[in-house]
Amino acid sequence: MNYGGHFDPEKKKETIEKLEEEIASPDFWNRKDANQIILECNHLKEDYEGLKRLKEKIDSNLEMAIFLKEEKDESIQNSLEEEASNIASEIERFHLGLLLNGPYDDCDIILEIHPGAGGTESCDWANMLYRMYTRYCEKEKYKVEVIDYQAGEEVGIKSVSMIVHGKKCYGYLKGEKGVHRLIRISPFDSNSRRHTSFASVDITPLYQDKEVEVDINENDIRIDVYRSSGKGGQGVNTTDSAVRITHFPTGIVVTCQNERSQIRNKEIAMTVLKNKIYQKELEKREQELQNIKGESLDINFGSQIRTYTMHPYSLVKDHRTNVETGNVSKVLDGDLALFIDAYLKKGVNS
Repeated sequence: MNYGGHFDPEKKKETIEKLEEEIASPDFWNRKDANQIILECNHLKEDYEGLKRLKEKIDSNLEMAIFLKEEKDESIQNSLEEEASNIASEIERFHLGLLLNGPYDDCDIILEIHPGAGGTESCDWANMLYRMYTRYCEKEKYKVEVIDYQAGEEVGIKSVSMIVHGKKCYGYLKGEKGVHRLIRISPFDSNSRRHTSFASVDITPLYQDKEVEVDINENDIRIDVYRSSGKGGQGVNTTDSAVRITHFPTGIVVTCQNERSQIRNKEIAMTVLKNKIYQKELEKREQELQNIKGESLDINFGSQIRTYTMHPYSLVKDHRTNVETGNVSKVLDGDLALFIDAYLKKGVNS
């Protein structure tokens, strides 16, 4: 059977071979886009192997279907129906991934989580979201690099910033930007009352390999150095290696403290700052790129994109797609595919 269009493994193989020829050329590493080409080649190889396995599954099941026409077998039929359902899900997931061809969908991201009003409750909720996204990244085999972690005064976190590296990272996670609401019986309330907490998630594409050119005037920034605030033990830094950069024209503040070297922390902070400034410029110049950043929302009632209810019933509902599930613990353990896929399908079909 021939598979064309997006699902043409042979066409992908030809592209891979051409890229490998480029990579093998003597002057390849002198090119500015060398890392991007290698990344593209690796992603195509993943797609090729995945489509190849999918094609083998389809061909195998077609043979089983032909056999069933000649000789009825209930166990084989049940097995075939189950496998057909799995294949349909795989095809849908592949198709969705292939449709993520926006100008920044391939980018890595800067993911930030900030608690809203509510003190201890919101700090704890922000920490739960932090765990949810790190678990999601583990499942998707994304690499997470925490660049700034501010612990809450009692529990949870005041804020966390991390760089996430992975295939079509921005494409899949761009819809997670917004305010997330939690409704539960508070573990910090001695009267066991129900509390509502808010936290915001911000997603910024990491444009560094996408021709970002941002000139930052030294007079427009202030660089502060301070001692990193670790979680204790051997991880505590005893030198002023953490870096905070404030950009006066935009009001953007970036911090980085994950490296022991002040120089390296400054490099990472400057990279993040340039990406954030570049994003602001894009939004200013082109209205159609508003979907990259989205509208700024207050971290409060009425602005949430998703609500996680743990009491008086269990329900996670996305208010943009109306997709919902009663398995709150599964979602908080990083199983976000239901919501991510629904959001992306809505964008593709709108």
